[in-house]
Amino acid sequence: MSGACVTTPLLVLGIGNILMGDEGVGVEVVRQVEQRPLPGDVTCLDGGTGGFHLLGVLQQARHVILVDATVDGAPVGTLRRLQPRYSADYPRTLTAHDIGLKDLLDALYLLGGAPCVTLFAVSIAPLQEMGVGVSAELAVRLPDITDQVCAEICALVDATV
Repeated sequence: MSGACVTTPLLVLGIGNILMGDEGVGVEVVRQVEQRPLPGDVTCLDGGTGGFHLLGVLQQARHVILVDATVDGAPVGTLRRLQPRYSADYPRTLTAHDIGLKDLLDALYLLGGAPCVTLFAVSIAPLQEMGVGVSAELAVRLPDITDQVCAEICALVDATV
C-alpha cells in the first residue's frame, strides 16, 4: 500500500504472550492505554505474538507505537524508547516471537508502505513462570510505562495538528 491508502494515523500495538507472565507486557500496556481518553484517530490493538496476520493493519498505519518485552539484562520494568527503521535496528533481545515480528517488518519495507515505528522495549527477566498476568515486580512499573506511551501518543497527535 502506498501512503495515500493510509487509514489509521496512529496504531498502538502491544505484542506478547499473555500466558507467559511478563512476556505479555506489551498486551497489558495496550489494555491500560485503552482505558485512557484517546483521540479518535488512535487505534489500540492486541497483536498477540505477532505474525503476518498483522501485515494489513500495519500497512494502514501512518505511525505505530509498538510495545514489547525484551530480555536484555536490565532491571525488570526498565523502559527503552527506540525509533528503528529496519528489522536489523530492533534489539536482538526482543522475546521469542521477534523473528516473526522482524520478518513482518521486513515485508512492510519491501512492500514500500512501512509506517514510522516507535518501539517501547520493556525489560523482563530471562526466565518466566507460565501464567496469566505480569509479575508483581513489573506490575508496579506498569502505570509509569503506560504514562510514557500515552505521552508519546499525545506528542504524535499534537505534531500532526
